[in-house]
Amino acid sequence: MITPAVVETLFSAASMTRWNDHARPGQFTELAKQAHKMIIAWVIARCEEDRGDGPDWLRLVEGGLFEFLQRVVLTDIKPPVFHRMMERHGPRLNRFVLEKLAGPFEPLAGGFWGRFREYLEDPLYSMREKVILRAAHFLATDWEFRMIYRFNRDLWGIEETRREIEIRVGEHIDLAGVREILARRGMAEKGLFAFIDLCGQLRFQVRWAQLPRVPATTVLEHLFVVASLSYFAALERGSSPRRLRNAFYGGLFHDLPEVLTRDIVSPVKRSVEGIEELVKEYEKESMETRLLPLLPEGWRRQVRYLTEDEFSNKVRDPSGSGVRTGLVPSVMDALYDADEWDPFDGSLVEACDKLAAMVEAALSIRNGVRPPALERARREIYEVYKDTVIGGVDLGSLFRAFLD
Repeated sequence: MITPAVVETLFSAASMTRWNDHARPGQFTELAKQAHKMIIAWVIARCEEDRGDGPDWLRLVEGGLFEFLQRVVLTDIKPPVFHRMMERHGPRLNRFVLEKLAGPFEPLAGGFWGRFREYLEDPLYSMREKVILRAAHFLATDWEFRMIYRFNRDLWGIEETRREIEIRVGEHIDLAGVREILARRGMAEKGLFAFIDLCGQLRFQVRWAQLPRVPATTVLEHLFVVASLSYFAALERGSSPRRLRNAFYGGLFHDLPEVLTRDIVSPVKRSVEGIEELVKEYEKESMETRLLPLLPEGWRRQVRYLTEDEFSNKVRDPSGSGVRTGLVPSVMDALYDADEWDPFDGSLVEACDKLAAMVEAALSIRNGVRPPALERARREIYEVYKDTVIGGVDLGSLFRAFLD
């Protein structure tokens, strides 16, 4: 069962500032870092898959969630100290993490809590996935640091930090994706490096940009929350492995075109007849000409599948005859809940997208920043989704929980 405490735990990382002892060009938060990390992990995992040594995707997704939750509890510890303490006192710190999170997360369906405990307590559990996530972690850190370094060249200790990050990234050079990303930095055709660089820019696109909010969440932070909620909801309905994977990465990628168009708010899209269709057309064109060419040809079909008509329930016919869209959840459950159909629950991602938006408004209102437009938006979302049940998962109760 997904409780309001689970949702609030996810959002708490939006207020956890990174590099707060350095001069920064903008806000760097733990929530955005974890979102960027999971996009980079996808890139590395796909590279490993292409060379025949891919990960268990569900262990990769859940490992990313487990590490995120661990950092939510321990985020006040500076990274170098955190890594040193984990090496010396890992079991004690992990017990503390589990004690703090048991209340909201132990009730989650599908055995999530048991796997969380095993991930933290057993060094041999998900070893392959832990290596990929660790590489993604340091590449995301390196992306942040290269931007911060320009403002802190004269700061005492900055060169030591730079060397430490370079060493940590270099420890993962045996991964094909890491080699490719690093190699592309200095090339004219930047490929995968440019892809993760563009995705990183979603850290700076503030949602509800015309309205004051606290915390002022970004598009990338929003994507991670939607991905996490979609995954938890898919777990609750007992989905197949591929369906679970698509729930997470469908949530994480569903607004990817906004790196090219910016976050065009819904009232603007709806204000002029036909403008929403024009935006979608431009997004598709931009994806095809600017973003997808950065990825290997074999990856592009999956990204299109997750980002085009992103709120539609759909499957891909294993015979290769095409995509079937507009399916109702009961038909998805009865006929297509199998990996060979590549099932994608767009309606679930849409509901989680709207839930995240409503919570963004609700948390700001709770924090005392409550412009009338934000209060109207919260009420409008609530009225549409207050009774939402998808595949037996009562998401409406979460909308109702964040009305007051």
